[in-house]
Amino acid sequence: MPRHARRVLVHALSACAALAPLAHGQHGSPPRWTAASPGDASGDGLRARGGDRRDSLAVGAGPASPWPLAPFDAVAPRALAGNSSRPRWAPLASALVPGAGQALQGLRRAVPYLAVEGFLLAQFMDARRNGRARRREYRDLALTARNVFSEQFPAGDFEYYERMQHFVESGAYDVTPGNDLDPETDTATFNGQTWQLARFTYWENPSTAPSRTSEAYQRALDFYARRAVAPEFRWSWRNAQFEQDLFSRTIERSNNAFRLSSQYLGVLIANHALSAVDAFVFVRLSQRGGASSRGYEVQATIPWAPLGRPSEPKRHDP
Repeated sequence: MPRHARRVLVHALSACAALAPLAHGQHGSPPRWTAASPGDASGDGLRARGGDRRDSLAVGAGPASPWPLAPFDAVAPRALAGNSSRPRWAPLASALVPGAGQALQGLRRAVPYLAVEGFLLAQFMDARRNGRARRREYRDLALTARNVFSEQFPAGDFEYYERMQHFVESGAYDVTPGNDLDPETDTATFNGQTWQLARFTYWENPSTAPSRTSEAYQRALDFYARRAVAPEFRWSWRNAQFEQDLFSRTIERSNNAFRLSSQYLGVLIANHALSAVDAFVFVRLSQRGGASSRGYEVQATIPWAPLGRPSEPKRHDP
């Protein structure tokens, strides 16, 4: 997992853990997850029960070992019984604002959703602001290499600034201005390498120029004209190596900040989706209205590979 992704996950989990106590105390003790062996008469797999009822981890003759569920309040009978007044559009509210649906349903776990949303939104905005600030810095540093050739400095696209990282000079666009386009031939420059690539692509022999009126020459010239750096974007870091190094580091910092903001945005979307699914499940459980007075029960079957899956027990008629 990338370092920035781990930071996002750690911050989100820390916010949930700090607010976990607020998610308890509404309906008694939190649910407990327990596991039973496939041969248990009560059924195989994992089981979670509300209230004080707990199963034990029974594999062979092992001791009881309850495993607490994550810190979210249980769906209590009081919340499920007689729930016709609960808004059915709570999932939509949670999709728009995480925790809003849970608040409408009277659940305290709305607080962690809202807290995580606020934290992630603040981090996202801070990362975007930092990325924009670094972008302004490297564009200002680029003027050091450009002000020798022009008095006007139009902003280039991101690929243009990346080229400035890897080449000391862009080279001239037209070596002999005023006549037909005469490309740069110095391969130490960006334009010189572009013209070399055009020759290798379209000429039979890159070292021997065909006639200027030939199709091969014209296609190579068109390739160069579309990709070479124009005169208003010409640069040279000659005698400014320190500034070029600082320029490269600033671009990297800007890229990292924008990458981090994208990761925060992904977790924000996941928080919206999780809150909406949580509210939807609660609405469906409420519509069933069949919760017993002793709590709720969720069962899932997981094969126990070391012991195998036993056959159905034989029944003996009396």
